[in-house]
Amino acid sequence: MLRLFSLVALLLMLAPTAHAQGGGGLGGGRKGQRLGQLENAKIAFITNRVSLTQEQAQKFWPLYNEFSARRRELNRSGRLLRRDVTDGMTDQQIRENFNQAFAMRQQELNLEKDYFDKFQKVIALRQVVQLFQAERDFTKEVIKRVAGAGAQPAINTD
Repeated sequence: MLRLFSLVALLLMLAPTAHAQGGGGLGGGRKGQRLGQLENAKIAFITNRVSLTQEQAQKFWPLYNEFSARRRELNRSGRLLRRDVTDGMTDQQIRENFNQAFAMRQQELNLEKDYFDKFQKVIALRQVVQLFQAERDFTKEVIKRVAGAGAQPAINTD
């Protein structure tokens, strides 16, 4: 019961941050609201799967949010590079574009390695492993729900 209360308190504390991140620059409205709900569901899912204590959560979430923002920016830049390949490009331009995309992926790997070390300073090694697994599981669950019965705002946190 205490764990549930802590989770709810944490979600209430982080909800404005998640909503602002989800709706920022996307026109707000329903899309921003759904992204905020998805972000809140992800927070609950990870908190539950990683078994964060309240004290750990207070140190972990700001670090994780920083990590997520940096990773999201790298992914966005990589997608833009891949999208820029056109029929009018020379072979050298295509090669350079791919080299830049490979460099972005290397930066993402370096970022994960860096935060792997940073996360271990606030949560246990096994919890870090559970974090990365929980992220993959959450993504799979979202994809499954979108492909199946349509987008549903609530994700089971068990």
